[in-house]
This record gives sequence, C-alpha cells and structure tokens, in this order.
Amino acid sequence: MSNTPGETLAPASGSTAKDTAPPDRRRWWALGVIAIAQLMVVLDATVVNIALPSAQHALGISDADRQWMVTAYTLTFGGLLLLGGRIADFFGRRRTFLIGLIGFAGASALGGAAVNAGTLFAARGLQGVFGALLAPAALSLLTVTFTDVKERARAFGVFGAISGGGAAIGLLAGGVLTEYANWRWCLLVNIPIALIAFAAALPLVRESRAHGDTRYDIPGAVLATAGLVALVYGFTEAATDGWGAATTVSYLVGAAALLATFIWWEARTSHPLLPLRVLTDRNRGTSFLISILIGAGMLGMFLFMTYYLQENRGYSALRSGVAYLPFSVGIIAAATTAAQLLPRVGPRRLMMVGGVLATGAMISLTQLELDTSYFGHIMPAFLAMSFGMGLMFVPLSSTSLSGVAEHDAGVASAMLNTTQQIGGSLGTALLNTIFTTALANYLVAHGPSPAAQADGAIHGYSVAFTVSAVLFAVATVLAVAFIRNPEGERPPAAGEPVEARVPALVG
Repeated sequence: MSNTPGETLAPASGSTAKDTAPPDRRRWWALGVIAIAQLMVVLDATVVNIALPSAQHALGISDADRQWMVTAYTLTFGGLLLLGGRIADFFGRRRTFLIGLIGFAGASALGGAAVNAGTLFAARGLQGVFGALLAPAALSLLTVTFTDVKERARAFGVFGAISGGGAAIGLLAGGVLTEYANWRWCLLVNIPIALIAFAAALPLVRESRAHGDTRYDIPGAVLATAGLVALVYGFTEAATDGWGAATTVSYLVGAAALLATFIWWEARTSHPLLPLRVLTDRNRGTSFLISILIGAGMLGMFLFMTYYLQENRGYSALRSGVAYLPFSVGIIAAATTAAQLLPRVGPRRLMMVGGVLATGAMISLTQLELDTSYFGHIMPAFLAMSFGMGLMFVPLSSTSLSGVAEHDAGVASAMLNTTQQIGGSLGTALLNTIFTTALANYLVAHGPSPAAQADGAIHGYSVAFTVSAVLFAVATVLAVAFIRNPEGERPPAAGEPVEARVPALVG
C-alpha cells in the first residue's frame, strides 16, 4: 500500500531516525496539539465530578445511579480503547485522531443539552466511544513522531504529566464552570477545544499507519465491552439489591463468563483485538495491572472527596475545585521530576516511592471527620497523593510501552489507557456500592436522623477510602516484586552521562 500525500509510515521496530525519514520539523508543535486533545480526554473523566451534585439535583438522579455520570464515560472509553487502537493503526492514526475530535465535540454538545438522566448518560457514553478513538491515536502518534530516544523521553514526560494531572485539572475546571456558568458547561467547553485542536492538527500532524494483518476483531470488542458493562451493572445492582441478590449474582457471573470467553477468543483468533503477546512481557503485564489498581483508587477518591467537600462541608463548586489545586500542581511537578529521574534510578524505585506516598495519603483520608481541617489534614493528603501518582504515571508509560513492535504500537498504547479507564470505571462503581452499603448499615444501627445521616456519610467515606488504600498498597507491592528496567536499559555507570541512558519508550 502506498502513501497518500503527506503520509509517512511508522518506522519498523528497532529502526532509528537515521535509517528512516528525518524528524518532522513541526513535531514539537504537533506535540502541543496532541497534548491538548489528550488533556480534554483525560479531564473529561473528572470534570463532571464537581458538577455531579448540581446535575444530580437538576435531573433527579438517584444516589445509586449517580456514578453513571462517571462510569458511562470511563466504561465505554475503556471498553472500546483496544478496538480504537487497532483502528488507529490500520485506518490511519491522523485520520482516527481527527474523527475522534469531531465526534467528541458532538457528544459533548448532546450532553450539555440533556434534559434527563438517560440522555446525559447516553451522551457520556458517546463521549467515551469517540475518546476511545482519540486517545490511542494520540499516544501512538507520539511514538512514531518522536524517533530520537531523548526527544521521545521528553515528549512522554509531557504526556505523562498531562495524563496524571488532567484528572485533577478537570476537577478545578469543573468548579469554575459550575460556579460561574452552569454544570452543563462542563460538557459544552469541550466543543471549542476540540475544534481548535482539529484545525491545528490538519497542518501539523503527519499520517502514519501499520501494515500487514489489518483485519478487525469485532467479536473480541463485543465480548470485552459486554463483559465490562455487565461487571459495572453487577456492582450497581449490589448497591440497591445487595451482593446476594439474584440480579447482582447474574450480572457478575455473566461478566466473568464474557471476559473469560474474550481471553479464550483472543488466544485463538488470527487477528486478535488484544494480542496476548502484548501482555506476556513481565513489565507490561504488571504495569497494566498496576494501572487498573491506581485508576480505581484515584477516581474513587475524587468522587467521594467531592461529595464530602460539597455535601458535608458546604463548599461551593468553585471552592471545591480550588481545593484540588494543590493536587493538580503536585502531580504535574512530580511527573516532570519523574521524567528526569527515570533514566537515573529506573522505574521500580520511582513506582515504589510513589505507591508508598499514595497509600499513606489514602490512609490519612480514612480519618476524615465532619470538621477536619483542610490545611492541616486534607491538603497534605492531596499533596502526598499527587506526588505519589506523578511518580507512578511516568514509569508506567515507559514500562508498558517499552519493546512494543511497531505493528502493535496502537493496541499497546490503548492498553495503557484502557487499564486506567477500566480501573476508574470498576473502582467508581465498586466503591460507590461499598459507600452506599456502609451508609445504609450505619443508618440501620443509628437511626435516620440528620446527625446520623452526616455521621453515616463520614463512615461510608472511611470504608471506601480503606479499600482504596488497599488497592494502592497492592499496586506498590506488585511494582517492587515484578517491575524491572526494560530490556536493554540499565542505570548509568559512574561518570556516564545520563542523557546516554534515556530509555526508548517503544522498541
């Protein structure tokens, strides 16, 4: 297949800029465009969190169903990312990127105009569909645009900071928009951002695609997405009917059967959605599992801290958003630092320190009370959490993509995003169920008085945060036990320039 004008093939695995095309002179401008698009996708997982109480009251959404404002997006996003990665590889990464931008803008317009919960949830799901095209296209574009290992490390440092900080930035933006405009603008704001990124990408981003086997695994996509949807539905049903209810058990058993069938199918089909070779590498497989765990813990923390600040402490939407500002600043600073330290100390040490910080921060949040000091308790926990997440996100980008063949660049990129979003989806649904169950049990024991309602909410947050702390702790143990320097990389010898050992993030 020949290239159309303006296209360039991605370099084969192991090639360098010297034996392929010279670096694109516009690559740093292209990085800016890709970064804007990635920021929009990442922050959209949390930008509605601050607006959630307002939207819940305006549209009459129940406590059990409120998590769908988050999970409708993260679930479709995560469930379809693998297919989106393959589409980006085969159809063209630039084309897929542009289609994703336009579709995301249209879905955001639908959500901003929603008049009932069903329309809002559907729009959030549609955002996830187009985000599943946009995100893997963006990340794989970076891998083929930056062929020099030092430049690629810098580019992924920027990308890691955005991926880590975007969630917290979304909370701040959601507070500003909800306070001074309306909760609907948390969705409508995506329209001008997407259109600006689309116009800038046309002249700045070059086309690339993979060749060889370019068939799509539609059965795999259906099995994976259906299994994940059933799992989240099972968690949601548990919040209202209990873990032992027939509907809850049916959904959970069905989810397990669908996901097991997905793995069976992927091992046998000639054109898998998720080639199992992507998972069998020690670093990559462990990194994906860690990503699921920290995605679950972090998004669950955002959901409950937002309700704690607004419902229990009486913060306005803007004040709640500002309360997350230290988190935003800390995670970006930590990700930038991690990008510089990664060649010196390797991924395992950074992830170990980051995991310990995040676990300690979550344990601290289990001690919240109705009158807990923000500056004395909450802000230090946010800072520790943000530094911990920043120190984990950048090494995860390195270890999960190192050594990936060019043909699998899109699907491996999608797996990193998939695990974060699936973790967020499952974590939000599970932790919301744990919270509502803990609250209900507390009210049974203490009565339904307003004071008991407030104390019961604090009890529910504490239980949910305890589970989150366990998730972070398990992620830390996995990093220490299984993560190693990617093959062919090592810490620099004494006197050796660090720049000589900057890791190539893909093979």
